[in-house]
Amino acid sequence: MSELVTKATHAVQSARLLWRSRKFKRHVDIQSRPDLEMFGSPYGHWVIPTSLLDATSICYLVGAGTDISFDRALIARFGCEVHTFDPVPESQKYATEAGADEPRFHFHPYGIWSEDTELEFHEPVEVGFISHSATNLHHTGRAFRASVRSIPSVMQEFGHERVRLLKISAEGSEYEILDSLRASGVPIDVIAVEFAQPSPRGAAERAYDLLVAHGYDAVYVQSAPRIRKVTFVRRDSVAPTSRAA
Repeated sequence: MSELVTKATHAVQSARLLWRSRKFKRHVDIQSRPDLEMFGSPYGHWVIPTSLLDATSICYLVGAGTDISFDRALIARFGCEVHTFDPVPESQKYATEAGADEPRFHFHPYGIWSEDTELEFHEPVEVGFISHSATNLHHTGRAFRASVRSIPSVMQEFGHERVRLLKISAEGSEYEILDSLRASGVPIDVIAVEFAQPSPRGAAERAYDLLVAHGYDAVYVQSAPRIRKVTFVRRDSVAPTSRAA
């Protein structure tokens, strides 16, 4: 009986996620562009506008896991500096080894949040997964503490005045990060964000609406039951000077 209940529960959860995925995709008004390209592995890929990046671009990539194919693809294509952030020890070990031969890849062993502090990162529910959640996305008990920083704080330390690309794959922290960015007014041209699942009902739609209201357009969306990736472009963004010249 317990096996039947488990299967029925999973079926209901899958149906709910599918319905919410379709609802989200209908909610998003996609302003497509001819310069969109996919970078990274089938697992870790993202779609971004290529005309807005060049060798002078600063990219902040929040969340590494065990896949930095997107990070390395950006460097290979544009020759830009990539700063990747992840507080999980397994990610730190993987990323520092996988990027050791690339001087333009900079790994930072802390998370990104709305302020500089320490948070508990809760383990995933799936055995073998390493991505932990500061918002306890899967309601698990075990956790570890780690440092987190705000993007304005990081930019000030590194002397960066503008971030061309911000990628966020943060297991539920994306809403806190996006809210803090809107409040700070930090200039970011491209925001590629994954709205982790499961999420509070309507949270992704509200985040989308707020970004649109603050001058961003959604140019690409991938919406599946367990994946919602959206690429936003700031409406007043122009090509880097070296490209426009």
